[in-house]
Amino acid sequence: MKYLTLIPRVFWKCWISANFGIGMFLLYPLFYYLLELKKNYRTAFSIMRVWAKFIAYTSFLIPKIKKHQNSFGNKPCIYCANHTSYIDILFAYVLVPNYFVFVGKREIENAPLFNIFFKDMNILVNRKSNVDAHKAFTRAAEEIEKGNSIFIFPEGGIINREPKLFRFKNGAFKIAAEKQIPIVPITFKNNWKRLQTGSFLMANASPGFVRATIHNPVFPKTTSAEDLINLREEVYTIIKNELEHGPEN
Repeated sequence: MKYLTLIPRVFWKCWISANFGIGMFLLYPLFYYLLELKKNYRTAFSIMRVWAKFIAYTSFLIPKIKKHQNSFGNKPCIYCANHTSYIDILFAYVLVPNYFVFVGKREIENAPLFNIFFKDMNILVNRKSNVDAHKAFTRAAEEIEKGNSIFIFPEGGIINREPKLFRFKNGAFKIAAEKQIPIVPITFKNNWKRLQTGSFLMANASPGFVRATIHNPVFPKTTSAEDLINLREEVYTIIKNELEHGPEN
C-alpha cells in the first residue's frame, strides 16, 4: 500500500519542506534583528505563531484540538508533550497562545538557519552531559522566575516513530516541584502519521487532521523524591491513556 502512495507522499514532503524553507529564508533577517535583544523575544514568538499557523494550513494540516477548561492561565507552567514527529514543534506554537521557552536537544545547534531560535531565546541541552543538563535546569528555573512557561518533550527526543510512549526523564518534574508550578500535559495523537521521521521515500506523510489534547494542569505536592515520581507517573499516564484511547486519525 505504501508504494501506491509513494508519489503523493514524496510530493507533499517536498511541499512542506519548501513551505518551511522559503518562509525561513524570507523571515530570517527579521528574526535575526529581533533576537539580538531579549526585549524583542515576545514579538519574535508572536511572529513564530503566525508563521507556524501559516505553514500548517497551507500544508493542509488542520488542527483538531481537544482542550480542557483549565489548560491555560497567565501564570507560568511546564508544557509536557509526547514526541514522535518534527511537526510536534510546529504545532506547539499553533496550540499554545502564551509565551513559552522551548527546551530542545543540543543537536539543533547544527540546523542551518533554524538554530537562530536556540542561540539564546530557547534552551539547548546535551542530556548525556550532567554539567550541560544542570545548566539547562538552571536556565529553565530562571525563565520561570521571570514568569515564562517552559515547553519540553520529557521522553528526551524522538525515540520512536510510532505512538509508543517511552519513560519520561525527571528534569521537567524537578523544576515543577521546586518552583511549585503546574505541569500541563499535551498529547499529540497522530503527528507520526502526518510526518514520520525516517526514510524520505517510505516514512509516513500526508496532509489531514492533526489531533491534539491539551489536558488539565497537574500540580506538584512537595519536593520529596516520592512526590516527584508520582507527579511524573501521573503525567505519563494521562498522555499514555489519551494515545491509547483517543481518536485514531
